[in-house]
Amino acid sequence: MKKLLALLLVGAMSLGLVACGGSNTSEPAAEASSVAVETEAATTAGTEAEAEITGENPDITAEISLWTYPVGDWGKEDAVKELIAGFNEVYPNITVDVQILDYAEGDKTVTAAIESGNAPDLIFEGPERLVANWGAKGLMVDLSDIWSTDVSAGIYDSIEAACKGTDGKYYEYPVCMTAHCMAINRDLFEAAGALQYIDEETRTWSTEDFQKAVEALVAYGHTNAGAVFCRDQGGDQGTRALVNNLYGGTFTNAEHTEYTANSEENIKALELLKSMEGINFDASLVGGDEIKLFSQGVLGMAFCWNVGAEKGEDGQSAQFDILPMAFPSDGTPALQGGIWGFGIFDNKDANRIEAAKVFIQYMTQDDVDYAKAVETSTYWPVREISIYEGDEIMTEYGKFMQYMGDYYQVVPGWAEARTAWWNMLQKVGGGTDVKTAVEEFVTTANAAAAAATAQ
Repeated sequence: MKKLLALLLVGAMSLGLVACGGSNTSEPAAEASSVAVETEAATTAGTEAEAEITGENPDITAEISLWTYPVGDWGKEDAVKELIAGFNEVYPNITVDVQILDYAEGDKTVTAAIESGNAPDLIFEGPERLVANWGAKGLMVDLSDIWSTDVSAGIYDSIEAACKGTDGKYYEYPVCMTAHCMAINRDLFEAAGALQYIDEETRTWSTEDFQKAVEALVAYGHTNAGAVFCRDQGGDQGTRALVNNLYGGTFTNAEHTEYTANSEENIKALELLKSMEGINFDASLVGGDEIKLFSQGVLGMAFCWNVGAEKGEDGQSAQFDILPMAFPSDGTPALQGGIWGFGIFDNKDANRIEAAKVFIQYMTQDDVDYAKAVETSTYWPVREISIYEGDEIMTEYGKFMQYMGDYYQVVPGWAEARTAWWNMLQKVGGGTDVKTAVEEFVTTANAAAAAATAQ
């Protein structure tokens, strides 16, 4: 079994393993990072897989487009073009035009392109878009042929499941993964006497200790302890994880067919957050704004955080010790996971589709090229391969992979549910009864799920 726990075993030997919406760029990985490819067998398997997919047409000529959301340095044109330059050394007759999207307007840009018949050939993002949205609508190419390679057999089970549609077809080929977390201003916590409420070794804390820590910050005079940002969906993985973890609630059922955010646990969590002095529902902020305010020392903690945020411009500018943390929980934390990879829009051009598949297999099947693609993301590989040997930051954040929870973002109607979520948070912040607002959210989200399933 390709268990996710294997990530931790790799971590003990070389790293450990292991976007916040709105602003998800990051700086290049530390210079200490190195690519340690130790087995010729894996590289040979990748070469054989490449031949299996493209051997009948190795000299294919095509011009294709690649649109990528800002996943680490995949959101930087120069970094992407450097990867493409390596690809063109092997496939000089395939031209790849790049467009970098952002999370504020990216979905609108893609939707407009689809409606006008000008969708990109390749797109780099996660299953919630590639599988649950565009794949479910019949807009994507089935990538089962790439998934049938020997290299693909090494991808972790949970990642594979997220890349497959309910129709059994694969609409995404994954490149990288991470576990989103939160972070605290350690210097502020120490000054306020709040460090006693966290476990610095495991980076965990209970719900009660979270409350005590916020109370300590407020008593110290820092009334902006944290913000439940909700201007739009940017960084919403943070607010969902915060609510779900406080009392062990869930966002969807285990089968990923309906939304369950109206559980007693989640209602209790939202009522707690609304009642806490120092935790403010803020409809003027998205996750990227929260990151900036946290890095500036305005907020005492950030709910939208991951390694990319710390390596990014805002994280690097912080004048205090950033301590990444799991979300407060009375049990084992369940962190929101992130998966990113390639999908191909079905533009009815067999030659361009084949060229796009060649690009995917180049970036993912050979260990050397795959390691470069993963490093560009600043996240972690989806199969066992040693990459970040000696990188202290990546090792530190690798601790959170053991807490990676269910990847539920593939529930039908996901796009509509995300909008309904931040609308619900705005209503709660505006004074609407929590139970009423949550029930409305679930009704809206499940109606979208039913409509998507019926298509």
